[in-house]
Amino acid sequence: MRRSRKLWCALGTVAAVAATMALSVTDASATTVPANTGSIPLSATKVVSGTFDGGMKRYYGTGDLGSGGQAEGEDPLFDLPNGGTLKNVILGSPASDGVHCEATCTLQNVWWEDVGEDAATFKPKSSGATMTILGGGALHAADKVIQHNGTKGGTVIIDGFQVEDFGKLYRSCGNCKSGQSKRTVIIRNVTATYKGGALAGINTNYGDTATFSNITILKDSSKKIVICQKYIGNSTGAEPPKNGSGADGTYCKYSGSDIHYK
Repeated sequence: MRRSRKLWCALGTVAAVAATMALSVTDASATTVPANTGSIPLSATKVVSGTFDGGMKRYYGTGDLGSGGQAEGEDPLFDLPNGGTLKNVILGSPASDGVHCEATCTLQNVWWEDVGEDAATFKPKSSGATMTILGGGALHAADKVIQHNGTKGGTVIIDGFQVEDFGKLYRSCGNCKSGQSKRTVIIRNVTATYKGGALAGINTNYGDTATFSNITILKDSSKKIVICQKYIGNSTGAEPPKNGSGADGTYCKYSGSDIHYK
């Protein structure tokens, strides 16, 4: 009898551990920020020239960069005024306006623990400029993750990125007063976990295009995340109205086989 009780207790313990493990796997965040190698406060924007390898250090804002709010026009933690590469960096909280890129640039293995106003903003001064985002990921973006501004168009490539709990992964500015033009985004090999609003928001009246391939969406059985939201943009600052959503072969380019729900 004692052996039987011990056996049942042991089996109960194993079952409890197994259930806990199953729960942790099921509820695990798809976007997991890597462990940092130390934290560094920034009270002023760090200007990047050439390549800056952060060595997986965690940077966070203090002083004027420490509000953590959603106000437009905030300064970034990192600024790439002449292009260049920012790699192996974790942006902690508060992260102010994240990263600004004003020319062709690359963000490689860059992570955001808690997005501030935006994670990264592209402000090209040339239509040939390209912002390339390789790997990395972002959590908790109340609004946009990648904001595409500038009057010269340009292209954003988001490849191998992870995002969870977000408003929009990408948004072509819908009401920039400094002027508007055609913008292009390519989103591929991305994993998005609900909750989320849209993967891309583009302006059809300016000829924006968004192309998607190999997109994985997790925990969204009701398919609430919009793949491609279309708007009618303006340069007056007014809130742009929506103009439909979904693949159309002209502005939103993808097929059903490009989107995988799990």
